[in-house]
Amino acid sequence: MFLKKVRKVITALVIFVGATANAQNFKVVLDAGHGGKDFGAVRNNFTEKRIVLDVTLKVGKLLESAKNIDVVYTRKTDEFIELKERSNIANKAKGDIFVSIHANAVKNAPDAYGTETFLMGISKNKSNLEVAKKENDVIVLEKDYKTTYAGYDPSNPESIIGLTLIQEQYVLQSADLANKIQTKFDVDAKRKNRGVKQGPFWVLHGAFMPSVLVEIGFLSNLDEGEYLNSEAGKNEIARSIANAIIDYKNVYHTSAKSTQIVASKEEIQKEETGKLELQRKENERIEAIKKEAERLKEIQLAKSVPSSSTTSTTQKETENTKNSGVLFMIQIAASSKEIATTATNFNGLEGVSIKKDGNLYKYYYGSTPDYEQAKKDLEIARKKYSSAYIVPFKDGNKISLKDAMR
Repeated sequence: MFLKKVRKVITALVIFVGATANAQNFKVVLDAGHGGKDFGAVRNNFTEKRIVLDVTLKVGKLLESAKNIDVVYTRKTDEFIELKERSNIANKAKGDIFVSIHANAVKNAPDAYGTETFLMGISKNKSNLEVAKKENDVIVLEKDYKTTYAGYDPSNPESIIGLTLIQEQYVLQSADLANKIQTKFDVDAKRKNRGVKQGPFWVLHGAFMPSVLVEIGFLSNLDEGEYLNSEAGKNEIARSIANAIIDYKNVYHTSAKSTQIVASKEEIQKEETGKLELQRKENERIEAIKKEAERLKEIQLAKSVPSSSTTSTTQKETENTKNSGVLFMIQIAASSKEIATTATNFNGLEGVSIKKDGNLYKYYYGSTPDYEQAKKDLEIARKKYSSAYIVPFKDGNKISLKDAMR
């Protein structure tokens, strides 16, 4: 009898602890870049610190209206916050994710436009390093920065990689969050998707959680600057980021799922007037780009006609792979935990399969012996996951693409 009572008490405690863990809200730390004496990018009368603060507060307001989400801000006013203090705020709050919001600008390419999302990592890409250098430059405004950031050279952003890389253990979740944000920008807000990238950012370096830095567009581009400075543009960008965060939460957090944020009719009507003019300009830009692309394509076709030998070689390789038992699959993601392969968990991508590789679960789209079909599958997958790539298998074992084509 006594043992039965003990078992009941233990069972009740286990249920209570499990329920408490599940009831814990998902905590999002939002970081509006720059602020105070640090203006960030200033182009065409557009100021980064003001625009990103407005967007960040709008993201926070949308998330606060959803279920089971708590929001922490590194700043809610025009104040200067040191880079290290931003990650300290996130760590003290024990955030589940850290999202730093910025706007881009370049000197010699006024036509550059679009969104891109970064995670902490090593990069040799010159443009990625330039973005990191620009965002890290605020360090020199801080008191005793040479002592605080000992070992870091502001003129060489790669020097941060030599220090402790805390973010390494969160790279998979950070990449998934970044992909979800870029997909929302692309599909919902119809912005140009410049992809998910890596770079050595101090603001991400010290956060003990999945972390991303979002560049919402280029202030150096007059049209995009006007869009980002408008209420319609800010609302659209904020809604995309908030919805991406909720999609991420629904996959990785154990509490009850939140519903997708949808704009109210009043909100849409209020934005419509401003959006029409912005859309007109965007349509003109897209049309001009299409015409130029067609012109360049015609020139290229005129210059190069593929030889029959090249064509026959490609056909021969394709036939060889069809008859060799090789299967081509598209890897779209990897995770330390198993995720159900439903389309809602993979940005609407259907037909996702899973393979366990060591301690990781790897997720694939498509499966075909035809390399040409695999390239088509890759195009589809990259609309949802820009970092997707082809992986060949032979008898269930992964092989190199070179060996597959041989």
